[in-house]
Amino acid sequence: MTFPVWIDLGFIKLHPHAVFEALAYFIGFRVYLYTRSKDKLPIVQGMWIVVAAILGAAIGSKALYWLEDPAKTIDNWRSYTYLMEGKTIVGGLLGGLIAVEWTKKRIGVTHSTGDDMALPLMLGMFIGRIGCFLTGLDDHTYGTATSWITGVDFGDGLHRHPTQLYEMAFLLLLGIMLYRWKKSAALPDGAIFQLFMAGYLSFRFAVDFIKPTPHVYWGLNNIQLACLAGLIYYFALIAKWLKPRIRSHRKELQR
Repeated sequence: MTFPVWIDLGFIKLHPHAVFEALAYFIGFRVYLYTRSKDKLPIVQGMWIVVAAILGAAIGSKALYWLEDPAKTIDNWRSYTYLMEGKTIVGGLLGGLIAVEWTKKRIGVTHSTGDDMALPLMLGMFIGRIGCFLTGLDDHTYGTATSWITGVDFGDGLHRHPTQLYEMAFLLLLGIMLYRWKKSAALPDGAIFQLFMAGYLSFRFAVDFIKPTPHVYWGLNNIQLACLAGLIYYFALIAKWLKPRIRSHRKELQR
C-alpha cells in the first residue's frame, strides 16, 4: 500500500483525510439528530449546544496542538501555515466540553446533555481515523517504530505502530460496551458520556507513550497532560454516582 491512499472517483482524486473528515462531521451530526433525546431538549437549545461544541472543539484542538512543542510554536508564531496545520482530538473534546457547559448556563439548561453526544462522537472519531490512517506520514498520527506484527510502513521504510487502527479498535469496543450498559443498566443522566470520556482519555494517555511527539512535560507530552486534567474531572464525577451503588451492592451481599 502506498500512502496517502487517494480516493479515485475516475474524474477526480480526493485526499483521504479531507474525505473522511467531512464524512465524520456529516455522519456524526446526522446520527446526533436521529438519536438525541428530543423530549429532554428542544431543537433550538440543542442547536445552540451543537454550535458551542463545534466552536469549542475548533479552538481547543488548535490550542492544545500549539502546546505540543512550545519552543517551536514561539519560533513560528507569525507563520499562519504552522499555526493552522495541526489539531488534536483530545483538545477538541475538552474544548467542546468547556464551551458546551458555558453555553448551557447561558441558555438555562441544567440537566446533562452529554449522553446524546457520546455515540455520534465515537462514530465520527472512528470514521475520521480511517482518513488519518490512509493519509500516512503527512497526518502525524502514526506511532513509533516497532517489531510487532501490527507494524505498518507508512512510506519512510520503518514499520510503525498504526495507532490510528489501535484507536479505531478501542472506540469499537468502547462503543459496544457503552451501548450495552445504556440498554441494561440504570445509569444516571450523563453517566454514558462520562464513561466515554474517561475511557477515551485513559486510552489516549497510554497510547501516546508510543507516539513520536515531544515529551517535554516531565516525560509526558501535551496530550497526556490534558488527558490527566480531564481524567481528574471525570473520575470525580463518576465517583459521585458510583460510590453509592457500590455501598448498596455491599449491603445486599451482607444480607
